[in-house]
Amino acid sequence: MEIDTLQLGSLGVNCYIIRTGNDNCIVIDIGGESEKLLQYLKEYNLNLKKIILTHGHCDHIAGVADVQEATGAEVYIHEADADMMTDVQKNLGYWILMENETFKPITKYTTIKEGDIISQDNCNFKILNTPGHTPGSICILCDRTIFTGDTLFYLSRGRTDFPGGSDRQMLESLRRLKHLDGDYFIYPGHNMMSQLQFERENNPCMKGIK
Repeated sequence: MEIDTLQLGSLGVNCYIIRTGNDNCIVIDIGGESEKLLQYLKEYNLNLKKIILTHGHCDHIAGVADVQEATGAEVYIHEADADMMTDVQKNLGYWILMENETFKPITKYTTIKEGDIISQDNCNFKILNTPGHTPGSICILCDRTIFTGDTLFYLSRGRTDFPGGSDRQMLESLRRLKHLDGDYFIYPGHNMMSQLQFERENNPCMKGIK
């Protein structure tokens, strides 16, 4: 598994391109600027098979419709965030998008839930529902790597003050991640990557959790 990163959209969301073999790839989150991702896929001659969304906020899904239309990729979103795929009020597009930007609804997608596994070539991506930032926020596990979306960041965590957010649920989600066995590389929705053991010991939002 080879992972590349593009920062897309006005909020610089990390879009992860995961090469799964046979010139195929899976992408996690597309925050906008779909043309940059499409150019990347063309430049490296990659076939995009699947798009997995860590949650439904506009800054993570704004570029999905155009990329799906161009590639035919399947799109996956947790069932609790599915209504954000078409509604700029629920996905905060009315607040996130710049004046010259418009949101293109995503109407073709598959809903996923806790414990589902999405497979491509020799890679299996396991879904953990980690609510708190949104009800349908997920973390995605593959080997010793976790894509944490807006749940866990380097020395921080996702906001819970948006509609559907919950401090209590975020605490439980962070507790769940803290008690996973062993160490993992952490690929968050914003900012720099980290490692789970480092966050256990140093993240003020996590180190005090029992």
